[in-house]
Parts: sequence; C-alpha cells; structure tokens
Amino acid sequence: MTTKVPLIGFDRYVDIEWCRSAFDAAATQQSIEIVRDQVATMLPGVESQRKTLDILKRLSTKPFEHMSDFINRGIDIYKRLGQGVVLPLVWGASIASYPFFGKTSETAGRLLALQGDFSIKELQRRMAEQYGDRSGVERAVARVLQSQESWLALTRDETAKRILKLQPVVIDDDELTAWAIEAAVRYAGKPVSVPSLQSLPALFPFNLTQPLAYAVSNSPNLILRSEGPNNQFVALRDQP
Repeated sequence: MTTKVPLIGFDRYVDIEWCRSAFDAAATQQSIEIVRDQVATMLPGVESQRKTLDILKRLSTKPFEHMSDFINRGIDIYKRLGQGVVLPLVWGASIASYPFFGKTSETAGRLLALQGDFSIKELQRRMAEQYGDRSGVERAVARVLQSQESWLALTRDETAKRILKLQPVVIDDDELTAWAIEAAVRYAGKPVSVPSLQSLPALFPFNLTQPLAYAVSNSPNLILRSEGPNNQFVALRDQP
C-alpha cells in the first residue's frame, strides 16, 4: 500500500540555514530543537512554526516512512561531503517527498528553459490549472519560490516580480549524482529516459557532469532498462 502525502504539504517558507541545521541534527542523531529555536526567531505564531518544522523533519530527521531509506542515504552523503551540498540534498528530498514542490519546480524549470524567466503570477496560474484555483495554491507557490530563492536556486529581477535562473550548481560526485537522479525518478513516479536526465526541468538548478548511465549502473538503488536499441530508461530497482 502506497503511503499518501498531503496534496500540497510544502506551503511554508523554509530557510536554507534551517535546512543546514536540520541536516546537522540528522547527521549527529541529535534533537531538532535547535532548528525550532531558529524558526521561532523568524516566524510568528506557534502553528506556523510547527508546520514549518514538520516540513524540515520530513526532509531530515523524520521522513515519510516510504522515503526513510532515501532520505537517510542523503544524510549519509551530507556526512561525507559536508555543508556544500545542502542545496542538492534539500532539493532532492523536497521533490521526492512533496509532489507539489516537485511539480512547482518542474513547471518553473520548463518556463525557464523556454523563456529564460517568468512572472510569479504565471507560475501560480500554471499550478492552479493542475491543483485548483484557490488561495492556498497561490500562497504555496509563493512560499516554494521564496524558499528556493533562500537556497540560491533562483533569484528575482529588480521588480521582484519575475524569476530568473542562476548559474547551475555543478554536481560531480558519483553518489550524489545517482541520488539526485533517484530523487527525480521518485518524483516522476515512473522510469525516466536516460537522454533526458541532463535537462530534466525538475532538476533545473543543477549541472550533472558525470557520465549519467555510468552513475546509474553503479547505484544499488537504480537500474537501467532498455526499450529498443537506442532507448534507455532509469528506474528504481523496486519499481515495476
């Protein structure tokens, strides 16, 4: 039985420093209370603080049950590579754990690839077409973008109303490369074409520089499947 996650779920601003502290807590198996204190200094309201902390827990110390192994392997990568990989780790954990975050990221990536930039209203309109035209969707999109800006995954123009892409972050570690690909496959919920991996909209902030088929073939969690002589797909090993 597949564990269901909330329809939106990720509808809070999540600061990059909170993510770093949450990963530190997970890496050292310590309490996430230090993150609670950091959140409380920036966010008013106990309920808002609780919901934000819940997201941070899902990405680090207390993942959804069906994401536990994946998130824990991400924490192991964090232990090995350090704070410089917070962005790809929090991004991968978010798109895999929260479909709404993944769809917002994918839609943003497509708009950036097509146009070079986009307005916040444009993205909100695209997401409303899929999730319903209600205030909660508009607000959640704004919070996702605000979080991604804090993570230095994107930026805004001088009007603060248009989103711009930053220089892609290079991922050149084999294990992190395979983990990021796995995040994209988990988000997609189906096998992904190997030729498309370099330009997946959901991974738009990153440049995967390693030979991707090689990284996949060396991963114990991914498998290459062939459909015809020139058509390879990457799938989870336990994916039908």
